[in-house]
Amino acid sequence: MSQKNKLTLAIQYPDTRLKEVLSRASLRRWVQAALFAPAELTIRLVDAEEGRMLNREYRQKDYATNVLTFAYTEDEDSEVTCADIILCTDVLQREAAEQGKPVQAHAAHLVVHGVLHAQGYDHETDEEAAEMEQLEIDILASLGEPNPYATT
Repeated sequence: MSQKNKLTLAIQYPDTRLKEVLSRASLRRWVQAALFAPAELTIRLVDAEEGRMLNREYRQKDYATNVLTFAYTEDEDSEVTCADIILCTDVLQREAAEQGKPVQAHAAHLVVHGVLHAQGYDHETDEEAAEMEQLEIDILASLGEPNPYATT
């Protein structure tokens, strides 16, 4: 986490509502903190309509979700992680409000979560979930962000 890995990062704002709140510099900082290897990533901030369409088309789930990761690295031995990370601004804002968190803090968590997925981490089993959650907590702490799983 502390070592900076080579990062090629494209950021797309088809939904511009959070463009000022989620700056390119912040997104890059969050991505870089979660990288364990060089990466070529795209982050795309979308509205609920596009988020729902992507989730329905690729996951067969007919609702917008907070973050989707499309990992393209086919070989575990690949030296470069390639992925698209989709953040749904409507869901991100709603969840932040429901959880009483700043949008930036919730976005940092979702970006870190998406980057870990891009690198092969998952949460299908209890053991995988525990490992991934601890990584998220540690990475976010290194960024000065609170534990996203702590209850108030």
